Amino acid sequence: MADNKQYTDPRILRTRILIKEAFVHLLQEMEIEKMSVSRIAERATISRVTFYLHYRDIPDMLEKMADEMIEDIQHVLDSESVKKESSEDADWFMILRLLEHIAEHHKFYKVILASKKVPIFTERLSKLMAEIITSRLEHLGSNSFSYKAGIQKDIAIWHGSSALLGTIVFWLRNDMPYTPHFLAKQLFSLFNAHNQDKN
Repeated sequence: MADNKQYTDPRILRTRILIKEAFVHLLQEMEIEKMSVSRIAERATISRVTFYLHYRDIPDMLEKMADEMIEDIQHVLDSESVKKESSEDADWFMILRLLEHIAEHHKFYKVILASKKVPIFTERLSKLMAEIITSRLEHLGSNSFSYKAGIQKDIAIWHGSSALLGTIVFWLRNDMPYTPHFLAKQLFSLFNAHNQDKN
């Protein structure tokens, strides 16, 4: 997918950015149900015809924006800089890169997660967080606190992914009072606290 994005016509990318920015601005002013293609096109300074060259309708736009959001995050998490870290540091560095990405695009994430909570974005991010926590638990195996405490794996995943996403939401809602680096270290310490206590 990354290769396809790399060779996309810059004019197409620019138009999609304009549409995305228009959507985010409008979402701060009205509920998503009240939005129309005409309003989005007008705010993006494009024609309705141009909008329809990119998306079938608003639900299709949301679906594709959510896909792009997850692709962008996965690209960040799969980057060489994360892979080069030792296994001991890889988890916290992955959280750091995630938080840095969200901070870089905080206007978008604050609106869709902390202000309006657009379901499709929240659901996709929840799924991604669950995958991150699942990977972490599988890496720890029988050394994880949840395994030693006899906690069901699915319950541990629900708890861990909700805690991670919830912390990010509150961080955005409070205008990111901590740097991504500081918050990543704090989260990593929290995630490891139980394991250290039980070792």
